[in-house]
Amino acid sequence: MTEEARALGRAWTDETPWDVLTALTELDHRLAGHEGERRAAEITAGALRDAGARDVATTSFDLPVWTRGDCSLRVTEPTDREFEAIALPYSPAGAASGGLVDVGYATDDEFDSADVDGAVVLASTDSPPGGRLVHRMEKYGRAVDDGAAGFVFYNHKDGQLPPTGSLRFGREGEIPAVGVSTETGAWLQEYADRGGEVALSVDAHTEPGEGTNTQGVLGPDTDEEVVVLAHHDAHDIAEGALDNGCGVATLVAAARVLADLDLDCRVRLATVGAEEVGLQGASALADRLDPESVRAVVNLDGAGRYRTLRAFLHGTDHFEGVLDRVSDDTGHPIEVRDAVHPYSDHWPFLRAGVPALQLHSVTPERGRGWGHTHADTRDKADARNLREHGMLAALVVRELASDDSETVPRPDGDALRDRLDDDGMRPGMEAAGVWPDGWN
Repeated sequence: MTEEARALGRAWTDETPWDVLTALTELDHRLAGHEGERRAAEITAGALRDAGARDVATTSFDLPVWTRGDCSLRVTEPTDREFEAIALPYSPAGAASGGLVDVGYATDDEFDSADVDGAVVLASTDSPPGGRLVHRMEKYGRAVDDGAAGFVFYNHKDGQLPPTGSLRFGREGEIPAVGVSTETGAWLQEYADRGGEVALSVDAHTEPGEGTNTQGVLGPDTDEEVVVLAHHDAHDIAEGALDNGCGVATLVAAARVLADLDLDCRVRLATVGAEEVGLQGASALADRLDPESVRAVVNLDGAGRYRTLRAFLHGTDHFEGVLDRVSDDTGHPIEVRDAVHPYSDHWPFLRAGVPALQLHSVTPERGRGWGHTHADTRDKADARNLREHGMLAALVVRELASDDSETVPRPDGDALRDRLDDDGMRPGMEAAGVWPDGWN
């Protein structure tokens, strides 16, 4: 029996990834900069040590820490009615009132045809069918730019589930903002059609603090390395099982396989904090590493959630050959998408010129699903998916770390920016404040 077969055989029945997911989801919450996020980093540090990684350590980074307080949302015209709502991370404290204006998916055309100056904007979590993603931060940013007084974000998924999600990358927003369920959204859409008015208030604060990262290494001490990362923070309204406890558990599963394989170059395993509030842990890690020494980064945000692995190439076609070989050798499908997006932890590395691969999952429906809601709980996860995605991720990483593999080409920043522009991403990224005018 080969070394690889033995390692994969042990992984097939390994309960450790599920145990890690359980430990993470048992924490009160893992919101960036709070105690639960630090404890999550310690849990993953222990799991990396148990896997055989060396030089395991946690490090801190500066972080604007947002803390949630109470909030309220009341329709004042044409009736008097209060609805359940939750504040969105980096919403400032404050109150807003005015006419309720529904901008639907919050596309450019929908904003252009609406007068939102001084109004409270109502926007869906969904994007136009068949169209590009319209990110939450784009919708909020456009509302701010057009003079809105407040922002209400309603879920498009049934089940009385108000959505959450950061409004800005690593800084407090400008106007108060709340999330409401699709059922509440349906009422608010009707009231908007009837000339309705609302009043909302948010109690929250942002103050200087620290987030926490964890890292360790496997393989020889070479000049080059492959970086594998997943974010351990989560929103404070749920357990954060799918987003991204499953990704962390998948990383641990991969680490336990990689520890039993001969590697030709160093593999750095990292879990990072503050992804949900602006990729701040990944940015801190990228700043501490020499990008020229990083052969590739593999981001496990979204891995382990559902049955089939999905890969985003982020402009590096070379990854497709690696993924095809692993898929063919194992008989496990890997769906490949030639996509580029800035909304996960690969982005700071891609901006620094590092080839970036994201391993995600083929989701059963369009959109975020249970993520960013109260329903992101451990019962949605499956131990089999964690193990299998961990094994596949380990084989992909071993291929990238092999001396026999072809050199992974460095991404062309100008070409990537043109690609983002061609894909219609520029308006959203500019509204969110993340469009790369230059490239590092």
